Amino acid sequence: MNSRYADIIIDISTEKLDRPFQYRVPEEIADEIEEGSEVIIPFGKGDSERKGYVVGFSDTPQIEVSKIKNIIGINKKAVTAQGKVLSLAAWIRRRYGSTMINAMRTVLPVRKKIKEAVYETVWRNKDVPEILEEIGNLNPARYAARIRLLNALLSAEAIPKTMVTERLNVSGAVMKTLEKQGLIRIESTREYRNPIPAKAAKGQAPVPGLNEEQQTILSGIRKELASDDRRPCLIYGVTGSGKTEVYMELAAEVIAEGKQVIVLIPEIALTFQTLMRFYTRFGDRVSVLHSRLSDGERFDQYERAARGELDIMIGPRSALFTPFPRLGLVVIDEEHETSYKSEKMPKYHAREVAEYLTKREGAGLVLGSATPSLESFYKADTGEYALFTMRKRYGNAVLPKARIVDMREELKAGNKSFLSGALAEAITERLMRGEQSMIFINRRGVAGFVSCRSCGYVVKCPHCDVSMTQHRNGMMVCHYCGYTMPVPKVCPDCGSKYISGFRAGTEAVENGLKEKYPTARIIRMDADSTSKKEDYEKILSSFADGEADILVGTQMIVKGHDFPNVTLVGAIAADMSLHAADYHAAERTFELIAQAAGRAGRGDKSGEVIIQSYDPEHYSLRFASCHDYDSFYRQEIALRKLTGYPPVNHMLVMQFFSKNESAGMARAKYIAGLSDRIIVAEDSVDKPEVIGPAPASIGRIDDIYRIGLYFKHSDINVLIKLKDAAESVQAACFADRSKPEVSLQFDFDPVGGF
Repeated sequence: MNSRYADIIIDISTEKLDRPFQYRVPEEIADEIEEGSEVIIPFGKGDSERKGYVVGFSDTPQIEVSKIKNIIGINKKAVTAQGKVLSLAAWIRRRYGSTMINAMRTVLPVRKKIKEAVYETVWRNKDVPEILEEIGNLNPARYAARIRLLNALLSAEAIPKTMVTERLNVSGAVMKTLEKQGLIRIESTREYRNPIPAKAAKGQAPVPGLNEEQQTILSGIRKELASDDRRPCLIYGVTGSGKTEVYMELAAEVIAEGKQVIVLIPEIALTFQTLMRFYTRFGDRVSVLHSRLSDGERFDQYERAARGELDIMIGPRSALFTPFPRLGLVVIDEEHETSYKSEKMPKYHAREVAEYLTKREGAGLVLGSATPSLESFYKADTGEYALFTMRKRYGNAVLPKARIVDMREELKAGNKSFLSGALAEAITERLMRGEQSMIFINRRGVAGFVSCRSCGYVVKCPHCDVSMTQHRNGMMVCHYCGYTMPVPKVCPDCGSKYISGFRAGTEAVENGLKEKYPTARIIRMDADSTSKKEDYEKILSSFADGEADILVGTQMIVKGHDFPNVTLVGAIAADMSLHAADYHAAERTFELIAQAAGRAGRGDKSGEVIIQSYDPEHYSLRFASCHDYDSFYRQEIALRKLTGYPPVNHMLVMQFFSKNESAGMARAKYIAGLSDRIIVAEDSVDKPEVIGPAPASIGRIDDIYRIGLYFKHSDINVLIKLKDAAESVQAACFADRSKPEVSLQFDFDPVGGF
């Protein structure tokens, strides 16, 4: 009999081993093994046992037959990666650059099988007279447990087994004896672990009627998704305009066709409220998938989805890989959020993967935001996306009034507190009226920028127009071009001594508020206060139920939450994110402030927003305060065109890591020159712009030096070619053992600094 061989990707995250290895398939597992199976194999000189995934089969040996080792066995506890999953992993590997095993781990949000939860019921298996006769024949002193169980079954035909063991104190041995005698029978049914909160009411909410604007949007999206050249649909709707109701109507139509829906939300903090809205509309065929679930809960939801027992899956970006058999629609809510971009290799963006996935599956893609990302709005502007606009809040709610407070003037007036006089007075008014306030601390961009509290001046790179980063050695560095300068002692613009790095902390703000308002009920929501699985729900439910007057937190409190009694939002250090060493700084600031403002006045009461800033004239703050996304977009896209940053061009960041700084820099410089050698053959293609190499914002971590290299080009395929060429260089260097080890990561169109 001819041997059969399997190509296996080893479960080791290293570029050196990023290729299939061929193994012989033993006859005893030949009928069980399939593409996507996780197997156990001997690897290396010592034949240590490793795991790997089968990615293909062959009848032809690729190396000398005597050197091909046998597969040890199939890992029966692992989830099998189906063909669709393998092809998606391969696409992610090609598109974003990574090892295949890392791509596999990405598309398998659940990789380990968990023992099924089983619900067992004890049933009476004889008529009542026969049970009574058996009880009469038993010695009460000797068979008390049997009598207790049989007596219980006289009044109830079936009893949960847990009740039999815990309340009746009947052992498994006793039940086994009665089962053998035919007096009882024990039935087992699989019980899915339920991640839905017990207080959730399924399928009880009346379906709200859509207003005229929502109906128009729904009809337009329906028409677009039914067309032959179906495009992704972007809903640009102001905060509180009712985008979720449109999502639910679209979901209902897709479900009626026998297909399934994935709803992505940017953070776990938003899961509870979104889940409740869908669950009360669609019932228990809605579930959730995220990292805070137990292994058992995650596995059960994955299984239910794969079997077609769910209609809707809700969760952060990993929920995109839910194994639905008939995917009909993907919704990405708050699509502007940076959390849709993976921070680990492969650094994929959920929006781009969703475009590929929905096109492959023939499904629809709908994105929604009150502050669309420039990438998505630019695609809508150029016709690649279909744009739908919602400019009015749902019902009678109106957008809140906003004002910007100049904190430089507060300092001049002697106020050194984190609260401006206007915000302090507004909080007092809300406490007197029994209304709620949200205090948002903008923590984005705090790493190392230096600013003047007197005039608002920020130290920027003269070559790149991004903030320079303060290092501990007393120097400031631009992490795009490498320009350095000493940290100034006085402000170069006004001569003030109040120039330094700026810090803001949620706990310090919470304590300051408690000191100023001792009778107020204040709760805090940040990474520290939400370390446990249920913390998000507890804090948000407590605030929604009116158990607190003030909610203090970072950006997680301003994303998509709906609290009708909140009439005041205060933004502390609103301009903090303006000074991040990142070309997205103005966009991120506009998004955060506009989203924060959108939390106020969502009910019948009018809302107010107070934005505290040391740079009150900046266009991102001015436009955010008056909810003017269109004007912001026009000004920001003009700047992006001028500087050549995404979305006008694409950007590829190569990140080099090495214990040898000179070796890492030499490798980066060599690869920087690849653009000339690769693109020169294509006369019609412009050469990419190359920036760097330069040290990263944190130049060394754990004795590993970090170096960044940037490429910009209008054609993403040119940058992918550069990525492929860099991977080839890396492979050649790994083969040459005399070369110092330098690892390489890729990041296309990054959403943050490096």
